[in-house]
Amino acid sequence: MREAILSGRYRPGECLPSQRTLAAELQVNMASVREALGRLEQLRLVEVRHGEATRVLDWRQSGGLDALVLRGSADRELLRDLFEARRLLLVEVVRLAAERRSDEQAAALGQLASAIATAADDETALLADWAFMNALVAAAGNLVFQLVMNSVRELYLPHASAFAALVSDRAALAGLYARVAETVRDRDAAGAVAAVDELATGQGRAVLR
Repeated sequence: MREAILSGRYRPGECLPSQRTLAAELQVNMASVREALGRLEQLRLVEVRHGEATRVLDWRQSGGLDALVLRGSADRELLRDLFEARRLLLVEVVRLAAERRSDEQAAALGQLASAIATAADDETALLADWAFMNALVAAAGNLVFQLVMNSVRELYLPHASAFAALVSDRAALAGLYARVAETVRDRDAAGAVAAVDELATGQGRAVLR
């Protein structure tokens, strides 16, 4: 049902079929339909009013990151937007991290950069990449950025294998992770911004390819 709304099968303002009809179409019981509608309401994809039909909301206006799902190669526009936003967020995050990081955070970034370079496989490298970016956000010391990262985690980690291209060229990327860690350690905000911008731009291109 979430996929049907996000893909436009059910359009904003349209009423969903009755719960009984949905149960028959999806071959589930009524309790499952009610649970699904409750989840869709939490995601702000629908509006449920007692005694009235369930109405579809415009998820681009009402939804959050948790509403998004990957829908295969057809979602090129979504992926482009996702990695553009990722790059812009990381540029601001790393600027703050270079100013605010603690010595412990700087050391952790260096260790995580090394872990990515020596990862035995893509899965290990992807988890290390996530830990590195999360550590950058923590070093930035901005609560809102951290909450955004929490939402991204719920989108990203269950589908991590779809992003293998992020770390597929680790030999080329390892130096960029190291540069980010080193410039943050040295409190070189301009250098950190340049390094993370190059890293995020290259990763975004790799995933879109």
